Amino acid sequence: MTNSANNPSNVFKTVLKGAIALAQDVKTHPQANEQFEELYAQLAADNPVMADLLKQLWEEYITQQRSVFFWQNLSDAEKDLAQKVTENSLQIQQNYLRLVQEQ
Repeated sequence: MTNSANNPSNVFKTVLKGAIALAQDVKTHPQANEQFEELYAQLAADNPVMADLLKQLWEEYITQQRSVFFWQNLSDAEKDLAQKVTENSLQIQQNYLRLVQEQ
């Protein structure tokens, strides 16, 4: 009976899942790419066509993760800006009311 944990397919899946987990954060993309490249080299030796297809998918996934990071940061910046505009608007209204009361 063979141990399923040592099955090359299971090792492949585990390493790929690890690379995907690392790719969730843009800061760890270099480590994710390194881990994927090791996996790619192993797979390319056995099945070059599948390895090339997987590499294309990986590159699209990394691009998508960077896009998500960019748009999330842009959204956060927009949210912060909107909050500051609202705070400034309230401050202006309060200053106007104080000025009117003093007159």
